[in-house]
Amino acid sequence: MTPSTLKKTVLLLGTAFAAASVHASGYHFGTQSVNAQGTANAAAAEAADTSTIFYNPAGLSKLDSSQISVNANIVFPSIRYEADSATDFTGIPVQGSKSGKITKTTVAPHVYGAYKANDDVTLGLGVYVPFGSATEYEKDSVLRYNINKLGLTTIAIEPVVAWKLNDRHSFGAGVIAQHTSAELRKYADWGIMEKAKALQETPPNPTKAAQIKADGHADVKGSDWGFGYQLAWMWDINDRARVGVNYRSKVSHTLKGDAEWAADGAAAKALWSTTLATNGYTANEKASVKIVTPESLSVHGMYKATDKFNLFGDVTWTRHSRFNKAELVFENTKKIVNGQSDRTTITPNWRNTYKVGFGGSYQISEPLQLRAGIAFDKSPVRNADYRMNSLPDGNRIWFSAGMKYNIGKNHVVDAAYTHIHINDTTYRTAKASGNDVDSKGASSARFKNHADIIGLQYTYKFK
Repeated sequence: MTPSTLKKTVLLLGTAFAAASVHASGYHFGTQSVNAQGTANAAAAEAADTSTIFYNPAGLSKLDSSQISVNANIVFPSIRYEADSATDFTGIPVQGSKSGKITKTTVAPHVYGAYKANDDVTLGLGVYVPFGSATEYEKDSVLRYNINKLGLTTIAIEPVVAWKLNDRHSFGAGVIAQHTSAELRKYADWGIMEKAKALQETPPNPTKAAQIKADGHADVKGSDWGFGYQLAWMWDINDRARVGVNYRSKVSHTLKGDAEWAADGAAAKALWSTTLATNGYTANEKASVKIVTPESLSVHGMYKATDKFNLFGDVTWTRHSRFNKAELVFENTKKIVNGQSDRTTITPNWRNTYKVGFGGSYQISEPLQLRAGIAFDKSPVRNADYRMNSLPDGNRIWFSAGMKYNIGKNHVVDAAYTHIHINDTTYRTAKASGNDVDSKGASSARFKNHADIIGLQYTYKFK
């Protein structure tokens, strides 16, 4: 495998796999409000606090005062893998660890504020995490030539305005400024050419080829700003029923970064100082990739069954099919298996998805409310041949419970717990074609995934 395989993952996975963890399907982090988390994010039509900025900004018009909410979601993902097979480009089995756990605990903060300018206009500002991940394999994993470590943080800053047309209809709009930063570690087998020569000897010498160990790796960081918008509408059909529609636009990114390379061991250092230096590989090189994160459309409703009992529902469609192809373009043209190339192309061929959630709340007493919900979240990955080892995504079901407690007129505390059941998944990839900057071998693995989320939220009302 050539060193360029690493840079491929730098920028490509940095943005494209912005949610390469088990929080939610595809790119999304999963939840941006503890109050909403308690109903499996089915309560977008409730507009209970300023976190409605993310789910439906028209809901700001339903708030009875200016307020601020601070949220923290602590995610405990569990992704365990068993590698069934892993070979290098020449077909020789890769040596190393074949099983392990590849995720870390993630903490995501979200802050929302709202200002009631007058009875009809409310201004808001949200700072939240729409995407995020932390995935790391053992450094000697047999899957290290695909990807070994991926960390990504995305922060969105969104000013919004809500306008109440009348007692029944409200509208909202926001401008999204999204910053994405990524770090990645990728290994490359620099001894591929020497292995190939050993296998071409007469007779072939597979023992000699298997003994050649010349790994190199790179640590890469990159970042980018992207911009989008949000549009929303909320309609109170009558005193008991409310519906809403929310649209979040696509956000285009051109993620740029640098890769810093290091040779692991004497054999790799020897190759680095001779052959690789003349084939277009340098110690530091720029690269870029264009990625479009998907738009989504949500339709949600709320029904006040009694004075104490509310029912919620939400259906969200996401255009994940935007991520069907991506090209990483390098600064330098490189020698590859079948000629020369300055780019790496992947075709994940994702499909559009939907999420369906139902929830409810019950007011136990004046200060205490209990909340619960369930949701089905469909994966954009079509099958094992398109699944990435850094994104072992599968269909999932959310089970959520939460509570809200009012402390006087000004203070509100929310807490929530969610367990996410994820279908067991498999991963299978063929060796690289040799036509671009990638020479990985074939590999396959099985994954067992689930996640738990604990959320805490504090809201202060300026009354």
